[in-house]
Parts: sequence; structure tokens; C-alpha cells
Amino acid sequence: MESRNNKFVGNRYSGPRTPKEDKMEMIFGLRPIIEAMLAGKVLEKIFVQKGARNPTVDELLELAKKADVPVVTVPIEKLNNLTRKNHQGAVAFLSAITYSPLHEIVTALFEKGKSPLLLILDRITDVRNFGSIARNAECMGVDAIVIPSKGGAQINADAIKTSAGALHLVPVCREPNLKDTINYLQDYGVQIVACTEKTEHNLTDNAVDFVGPTAIIMGSEEDGISPEYLKRADAKLRIPLLGQIGSLNVSVATGIVLYEAMSQRLKEGGHTSLSTSEPR
Repeated sequence: MESRNNKFVGNRYSGPRTPKEDKMEMIFGLRPIIEAMLAGKVLEKIFVQKGARNPTVDELLELAKKADVPVVTVPIEKLNNLTRKNHQGAVAFLSAITYSPLHEIVTALFEKGKSPLLLILDRITDVRNFGSIARNAECMGVDAIVIPSKGGAQINADAIKTSAGALHLVPVCREPNLKDTINYLQDYGVQIVACTEKTEHNLTDNAVDFVGPTAIIMGSEEDGISPEYLKRADAKLRIPLLGQIGSLNVSVATGIVLYEAMSQRLKEGGHTSLSTSEPR
């Protein structure tokens, strides 16, 4: 038997329970997880034992697929580190928020005569960055935050705290395929604006009209926006920097771009009220 301190690589054993998982409510056992989904509980992620296949596992996987809940196949050692109780080959974590359907939000905004301002986050993995971005989004009037089902930060207690509660105020939409999401938004008349260093167009050039329906993409902390999303963008903008450091923290960069969008919209009467407060 392997030691609990041992680690594997690739898709095999991924080590002890992480601090992020420690701060999330756990459900274990095939039937309890199935019943939670049938009862409408929102799950952040499901871990299923590698090689486990039976009618109950198949039912769980089918429900997870319908609900767009990420499922990760792991060896039994991972599950044993999550709980010492009888997990029956499956452990899940409840989400700290309720996700919103993007199509319903976009449709409702257009029906109200409002120009949507959306924020798409491509593989933002740091929980505190995510929370800070959500706080920026709420303060700058973003209508919804769009994240991928897999590859993004878990929305846990740390994210909620860092967001100063914004994650309970701004709708978050979890999408299985961001490429399809981008295509959908463009078909709906929403321009896709990518914030990237891989362009000569500066944010200060006023080359983009943020007053119209807009979705802004921010890329991962490691390598920015995925090339397949970048090539689909209607416009690309970079934040000009005067210092020697060549990049900004993604939450700071998001705040700068969203401020430009908010500024343009305020000049056009896009919002009827503005609140100010001291930094906290």
C-alpha cells in the first residue's frame, strides 16, 4: 500500500486533500451524490474512482453531464485521502454559489434594452485572483462572469471572502466549452474583446467601443488567453506599461480594462447611479 504522503503524476494519484478542498462541503457515496444532484444541489466537482463502472456509477456520470458538473477520474488513494469513510468510489464537493444559465441572462438583458457587459475568464486558477476579479466586476457593473467547467479556480470560502461578497451579487455562468460560448455570444451580437499583450493596439487608443454589447476575455496567470479564443476575438487590446516589469497581475489588469468600459458607458448614460466608497 502506498504511503499517504506519496504523490503520483499525470492522471494518477494527486496527493492529499488540498486547502481549497478543506474549505468546501463534502458529499461522499454514490447514492448521496446522485440524490444531491436530483435535489438540485449545485456541485463544484466530483471525484470518481478510476475503473469504477456499474449502473449506479453510470447514473451519476449521466446526471453530472446533464448538470455540467466537472468529473475527475482518480485512483482510490485520492478518495481515501479525502475521507476515511465509505465513499463507494465517489466524492463530491458542494459549490459555494449557484451558477446561472448564460443564455437566460443575455436574453433578459436584451429584452430590458440593456447592453450586456460580460467577463470571460479563461483558466484563471488562483482562488484569490478570482475573488478579486469578481469584486472588480461587481464594482464596475459587469452583468455576468463566465468561467469554464474545467480548468478554473474553485469557488470556495477563500474566493467568496476575497470577493468581499461580490460572488453572491454577480451571476457566474459555468460553461462546458468556451469556444462554443464565444460563438454563441457573437451570433447574439456581442463583441468579444481580448485583453492581451499580443497586439499593438493600446487600451488608451480608444479603438474599442465598450458601450455596445461586449464580452471581455482575460487569460490565465501562466500563458494568457488560449490561441483558439484569441483568434476568435473581434478586438484585441493591451494595457500600456511604462515600468520595467512586463505584465500586471490578472486581477489588476481586469480592473483597469473594466474601468475603461465603465467610463465609456457612464459617458453614454449606461448607468443611472454611481456609488463611491473608501478602499477596504
